[in-house]
Amino acid sequence: MKPFAYVKAANEHQALAALTRERGKVLPLAGGMDLVSLLKDHIAEPDRVVSVKGLDATITAADGGLRIGAATRLVDLHQHAVVSAQYKALAEAAAEVGTPQIRNLGTVGGNLLQRPRCWYYRNEEFACLKKGGARCFSVDGENQFHAILGGGPCHIVHPSSLAVPLIAFNAALRIVGPRGEKQVPVEEFFELPDRNLYGETMLRPDELVTHVILPPARAARSATYEVRFKQSHDWPIAFASVALQMQGSTVAEARVVLGAVAPIPWRSPAAEAVLKGQTMSDALAVKAAEAALADASPMSHNAYKVQVARTAVKRALLQAAAATA
Repeated sequence: MKPFAYVKAANEHQALAALTRERGKVLPLAGGMDLVSLLKDHIAEPDRVVSVKGLDATITAADGGLRIGAATRLVDLHQHAVVSAQYKALAEAAAEVGTPQIRNLGTVGGNLLQRPRCWYYRNEEFACLKKGGARCFSVDGENQFHAILGGGPCHIVHPSSLAVPLIAFNAALRIVGPRGEKQVPVEEFFELPDRNLYGETMLRPDELVTHVILPPARAARSATYEVRFKQSHDWPIAFASVALQMQGSTVAEARVVLGAVAPIPWRSPAAEAVLKGQTMSDALAVKAAEAALADASPMSHNAYKVQVARTAVKRALLQAAAATA
């Protein structure tokens, strides 16, 4: 591990002062679940690490919704009464992250901003496309867990469990930097590799994500359904989060978002259009799931993920529709 300076910031102002505009030279440290492994594997080699544990770690009511501090622990998010009652898909996603040890240290901001888990990217022996190399090794290599949507040229899958339900709830992020503060929809925050090859978000090196802003739930029925290779602390093979506005058994509005199938959380307007104005049923859920994966383009070893993702969408829809508003 390369030696680095350490700054313990007491608040967001001190944290911002310690950052720099040069990418990779200064990195924030929250729970450390991701950054420590990046340091040990020589994927990240910053000159300075800035502790952002002094950022807001509370969950408070705001404008009919919730304001969640980026330093909030995953366990606190999962156990929060309002999150569990009104934003069920988010609570379910938080409950499935890693192990109890990870959820007791990992933070909301860290989960959103973790780097890709692609084994070629994480292996220091491979100079892959995302690290400045000439090609994405997954194209001709072991790609059984790689993307089936998104089109490349880098075929990573998005690793955050929280981003998917946050998009389903139309959440936003508060971002602060030397140019002031702004709110950005979570759906617009993440960027495909053809737009941003060396990063995954629009966040600049001298900016911080400080809060998640959840709008009023409006009695939405929601669910997250994950499929894993084994029931341990693995990342999902594919999953889906849905939020439905129901009028009796009819879907008035729907938001359908898939995870672990593309380089960004993958919202499906096609599935939403199938659902809107229709009576929820097993057949409708299957039709929406088929629409969500209609544009899938699997690689040589991951065609199975198409059906897995369809199943995740179908079951998330049926669970959400059956839930008590």
